[in-house]
Amino acid sequence: MRKRIQKKQKEPRHQQSISQRKKKYAAFEGYLFIAPWILGFLFFQIGPMLFSFIMSFTGWKMINVPQFVGLKNYENIFFHDEIFITSIQVTLKYVFFSVTLSLVVSLMLALLLNSKLKGMYLFRTLFYIPSVVSGVALSLVWVWFLNGDFGILNFILSAIGIQGPDWLGDPSYALWSLIMMSVFGVGGTMVIFLAGLQNIPQYLYESAMIDGANGFQKFYKVTLPILSPTILFNMITMIIGAFRTFTQVYIITDGSGGPLNATMLYALYLYKKAFKYMEMGYASALAWILFAIILVLTLIIFKFSKYWVYYEAEQEKR
Repeated sequence: MRKRIQKKQKEPRHQQSISQRKKKYAAFEGYLFIAPWILGFLFFQIGPMLFSFIMSFTGWKMINVPQFVGLKNYENIFFHDEIFITSIQVTLKYVFFSVTLSLVVSLMLALLLNSKLKGMYLFRTLFYIPSVVSGVALSLVWVWFLNGDFGILNFILSAIGIQGPDWLGDPSYALWSLIMMSVFGVGGTMVIFLAGLQNIPQYLYESAMIDGANGFQKFYKVTLPILSPTILFNMITMIIGAFRTFTQVYIITDGSGGPLNATMLYALYLYKKAFKYMEMGYASALAWILFAIILVLTLIIFKFSKYWVYYEAEQEKR
């Protein structure tokens, strides 16, 4: 009798042991599958970030041994670098206008392309294509399009009696040309807005219609609140992308940021310090300042998002 009881006690332990081994094996398989990503993240993301943070406190110029200089790089950037101030001003202006205009244009396009008309898929594809074209190729097309002597834009303006300016050679128009280029590539943002619009329940519009709401009231009272999380997402990603804009300005200004530093975006200035003047320590400090600016700006936007972003799931819990 006692032997039978002992045998019954042993069987569950044995099964439990097998179950634990299966769980450990499954966990091992999981870690094995994500190991390439973890290694890539550590070696190509975290590693370079830590390295650049350390280098930001050195006077490293790539051809010499890094020498620790403390906060001197940061002191020079904030108190003795006039181009840094210019690049911050130019970048903030570019970010504000490019993000605002791109958000408005992409939302308007999404509203237009959300209708169920024949051939709408073709128009959606046509508006999305510029966002998948190489930045270099697109920038070269814009250089030709905006050329002050033989550009298409000035040719069109001359046809209606307007003398077009030198878009890329005049400091008053160069940055606006860059902003115009950024608005042209809103296809990706438009697709995200389109997905958000198609997830809005139709019964909300039907209820608004029964209450006598007109088209603007339905847009203001139904579409915008439901779409506000999508707007927040697009806003954050576009701001981060705008701060990192480099290819377009490098191509259209031949890497100079001209004329007269009118298009000296922060990313271009950082690149010039790092690879043209070989001041890697200084460029690393610039990179961390850019990181801090984006982080603070993102946190501020998230902090105030509770006043205008509507989350339907949270409202249902209340």
